This record gives sequence, structure tokens and C-alpha cells, in this order.
Amino acid sequence: HKGEAMGLFWDLIQQSQISEQQSRATNLEDRVARLEAELTRTKQSIVDLLKILEKHFGEDINKDGEIG
Repeated sequence: HKGEAMGLFWDLIQQSQISEQQSRATNLEDRVARLEAELTRTKQSIVDLLKILEKHFGEDINKDGEIG
């Protein structure tokens, strides 16, 4: 579980670095599309991380009635 969490943190860091490089785009529509895609990936990473934390601690952290 610890390795999975660290992997997700590393993915978030890499996404941030990629986003910084791509934010120099000249076309506003392209920038918005990339930001929306990044937001979607970030939200999914948070959900994945929450599931890992729930399994690790054995608690229903997000109160959805399930662990993991």
C-alpha cells in the first residue's frame, strides 16, 4: 500500500511539472483543454489515493459505506 501511495504522489508531481511546461501554449483553448484533462487526472488520483488509504487504515474515510 505504501508503494502505491508513493506512486500516486509521484504521478501528481510529474503531472504538475508537465502542466507547467504545457502552460506556455499560445492558444487559450488548448490551455483550457489541457487544464481540464489535468483536473480530471488529479481528481482520479485523489480517489485512487483515498482508496489506498482506506485499505491501509481499514476505515471508511470518505463515508461512502465502503472501505477501499
